Amino acid sequence: MTKVRVHTISLGCPKNRVDTERLLGVLGKNFTPAEDVAGSDLVLINTCGFIRPAVEESVETILAAIREAAEATPRPKLAVTGCLVSRYGQADLAADLPEVDLWLSTRELANWPGLVGAALGRRNLDALGPRRLSTAPAYAYLKVSEGCSHRCAFCTIPSIRGKHVSRPLDELEREARLLVEQGGVPELVIVGQDVTSYGHDLGLKDGLKHLLDRLLPIKGLKWLRLMYLYPAGLTDGLLKHMAGLGQPLLPYFDIPLQHAHPDILAAMGRPFAKDPTLVIDRVRKHFPEAALRTSLIVGYPGETDAHFKALKTFVTRAQFAHLGVFPYHQEEGTPAASLPGQVAQGIKTRRKNALMKLQENISREHLATLVGQRLEVLVEEPSPEWPGLHVGRVWFQAPEVDGVTYVSGPKVKPGKMVMADIEQAQSYDLVALA
Repeated sequence: MTKVRVHTISLGCPKNRVDTERLLGVLGKNFTPAEDVAGSDLVLINTCGFIRPAVEESVETILAAIREAAEATPRPKLAVTGCLVSRYGQADLAADLPEVDLWLSTRELANWPGLVGAALGRRNLDALGPRRLSTAPAYAYLKVSEGCSHRCAFCTIPSIRGKHVSRPLDELEREARLLVEQGGVPELVIVGQDVTSYGHDLGLKDGLKHLLDRLLPIKGLKWLRLMYLYPAGLTDGLLKHMAGLGQPLLPYFDIPLQHAHPDILAAMGRPFAKDPTLVIDRVRKHFPEAALRTSLIVGYPGETDAHFKALKTFVTRAQFAHLGVFPYHQEEGTPAASLPGQVAQGIKTRRKNALMKLQENISREHLATLVGQRLEVLVEEPSPEWPGLHVGRVWFQAPEVDGVTYVSGPKVKPGKMVMADIEQAQSYDLVALA
């Protein structure tokens, strides 16, 4: 049987990437990757629709694929999946973009294999096929849940992805073992819209504890990293349990706080509305060496200069290892979109730049203290800058969102862990010699 040539474009978050990898896994031996649209039989675009810039990027990507497909002979089929489809609906999108052959919503993830198979004239696709990884050989994402049951006033995710639904423990352990024991992946990165809520809907009182107890003993697993930890879920009980587990669990905490001032947090509908430092101090009580990452929104409706000043003070005190700052976007259909006190775009931009400048100084000072130390580096891929140089990460650098460690040496190979001497520190990156 002739293999189907598939060109994939996965936009947005790692959770989207996992969906793309699963679909490619379903195609299995029936497909081969295509480098571009013109050389493909199927173009698969997995979109993001979380905020306006993501929507614009998704639409521009679709339009570019339509133009390229129109010039190809034979013309490849175009399939658009993901959050853009879930947010705006297949009917309206199809009316505006009739050139797309197949629209797939996140609400029908289980039906993607059959629908894609039908579009390709292939009826024998296996919905339980192993994922086809698209990441570097050093790591893989493990998505433990779908959707979110929180109701933050600014967020479109619950309307796009639905309520929080956890994947069964047995299924996750089986997938993790395939990735690590058979696939040779040394790092698993746990993702979900709210990882601390894992298992609640399955009737598990301490779902994340159970999940960690299943995954950590997997032979060959070097690092286990947790992302998207909702702050209210980081209880003393959970943190005490985690502190007793040790390697391969990394003391890395990605906690999206979104703001620090109680007025803004209350308007957002966020937890820790009175004092978000509580969760920071709680983590550091159990993990003094913890690397903390967070994301913050500036320019939320009603945010004054005083609110922003308090946010800057909070960032200075917290000393995050990594920080993402995003200007608020007025998203249609969210409660925050109709709030009074919308902030001008210029003010949002200035506040974002000010916070990132502050964080750059914090990061540079922290990384400078590591020069001369010998650390373990997980190697990802060769660097295009010059022969022998590779891109890797030390334990407190998550893939795709944090800084990297540039490493060189005779034993450096993608997918391997090496001990290396830190020779130079930049604002966000390190340089090491193995």
